[in-house]
Amino acid sequence: MLGEYLRTIIDVVRSGQRLSRVDLETCRYQGEEAADQGLALSAVLDLYLSATWRLWAEIDTRAARSNATTVAAAAATMFRAADDAAQALADGYARAQRRTIRFEESLRREFIDDLLAGSGEPDLMLERAARFGFNLAGTHQVAVARTGRRLLEAGPIHSRVEAHVLATYGGRDVMVATKEGLLVCVFPGAARDPATDLIRSLEETGEEPWRLGIGSPGRGPGGLVRSYAEARQSLELAGRLNRASSVARFEELVPYRVLTADVGLVGELVATVLGPLQRARGGAQHLIETLEAHISALGNLSATARALHLSPRAVGYRLQRITQLTGHSPYDPEGRFVLELAVRARPLIATNESQSTVPDLELTLRYSARKRFGNARS
Repeated sequence: MLGEYLRTIIDVVRSGQRLSRVDLETCRYQGEEAADQGLALSAVLDLYLSATWRLWAEIDTRAARSNATTVAAAAATMFRAADDAAQALADGYARAQRRTIRFEESLRREFIDDLLAGSGEPDLMLERAARFGFNLAGTHQVAVARTGRRLLEAGPIHSRVEAHVLATYGGRDVMVATKEGLLVCVFPGAARDPATDLIRSLEETGEEPWRLGIGSPGRGPGGLVRSYAEARQSLELAGRLNRASSVARFEELVPYRVLTADVGLVGELVATVLGPLQRARGGAQHLIETLEAHISALGNLSATARALHLSPRAVGYRLQRITQLTGHSPYDPEGRFVLELAVRARPLIATNESQSTVPDLELTLRYSARKRFGNARS
């Protein structure tokens, strides 16, 4: 491990110069080698400094005929060179450590990408899974989180959440990564409701607002891929519905998943039921808001009026107007069901219009027909 260090030190003492760039780079290389061999940095520094001390003892015994000034100059040159060499050794050791960390991060990133995509060579996946303490045959559950900005790989939020998750679950059968600006967490299937702890950890980062999508547990690589797809779908649906809750579980969104199964048909429903409201004086928005408030108040007229800051009489007039225009009464069970279904499906309609307005009837029907025709052709 010393290489030509002692000979270099003697040459430096003779010349009175400092270590050259080549000498320092050699020391850095020795530091890298020490890290690659698994030697402790303290042991390597002790080796070099002990060798320097012993060399000085040898030189000092032969310097009896020299004057004190010459001996002091030699000592200053030697120990300054030793200090530079120690710094270069530590730099090389750290460089090797960073290279190893980057390599491990690259392997982990490739493993997670293949895992979530359901791709990769089986033998290579098994090897990497063993390397990272991940049981491919086990049951896992995926959570996907989003905030107001895109998240970066190995960024401060990623690093903080990863440290928390690894500490909580013992570092086995868990993965934390960023993908397409989202934070992706893979938990063991036996974990008890990871959402509560995870959302608390996310909120402590100072970023807001957070929205979390949770897939259902799945067994094996295929189950994990399915759970990831479910978590992303839950996150997307919750965003489109503008749900108040920060956590969206796949199994809780079954009614809305049914609605999105045939977007064209849902578009027809919204246009047919709510489209006539556009004929109201002032447009449809105030009537839509009244319907939404009436649904939230469970049909209670007084509660609806308080929520809208209106009189019960004004709310009653609006509900009567809705009945006249749509043919569905909010007071009738069947009519209330149809109106509520249309109101809740409205955010799911992908049109060029803003979601704050009722989709144009003709535009929505054309869009619905195009979707259905496209599905039939495919």
